[in-house]
Amino acid sequence: MQVQGIKLLGSCLILILVNIGISDGIGGEHSLTFKSLRSYFDTSIGTDVFFEIIYPPELEYTYKLRPAKDFGAPFNASFLEEGIPLVPTDPPHGCQIAKNAKELKGRIALVERGDCSFFAKSIMAEEAGAKAVIIADYHSSSIEESITNSLWAEYYYIEMIRDDTIPSTKTVNIPAGFLLGKNGKMIRQTLKRLNQPFALINIPVNLTYTSLDKLHQPPWLFW
Repeated sequence: MQVQGIKLLGSCLILILVNIGISDGIGGEHSLTFKSLRSYFDTSIGTDVFFEIIYPPELEYTYKLRPAKDFGAPFNASFLEEGIPLVPTDPPHGCQIAKNAKELKGRIALVERGDCSFFAKSIMAEEAGAKAVIIADYHSSSIEESITNSLWAEYYYIEMIRDDTIPSTKTVNIPAGFLLGKNGKMIRQTLKRLNQPFALINIPVNLTYTSLDKLHQPPWLFW
């Protein structure tokens, strides 16, 4: 583990970078990063994308995704979707043919991390007819939980890369992204509690002139 720190000195913010090897089930290497807010972050480590849940009210917040690094289509203006259902897959890990494929068709699949690669999950979501796939943690490890419970939880991401064990002829033609921290878990649990089959979202959301303190983030990121 390599950790550099963050400190506030007067009005100055010192940047921390934390590099921790966390397994995604296929031995991938991930990085955790703190950075400043812009719309569709354009930095050396990638471009973040925002979406908002507009229903149910219990989940009406703005969320951030880290798009897949080397596969899938981009989340951009040509993909603009308003009021599109975000549907949890059945089974949750999305490593096999979805039992709820009919509900996924033309919608966005919410898939749990684990059991197979990000690339494999994205292939299965596309084959089910999903327009995009969002992959999220559900059962956090102790180290991830301690990180995502901190003040800079919203800046924690896992890098999604192509799985080289899958033939190179296989491609993913829909947008795919990773949802930070405990957001995926909270979305799934809330939908289950409310007996709702999906949430309605707008994606992507342009936050060009929105400052960090004005961003309507989920409150559980700071627990």
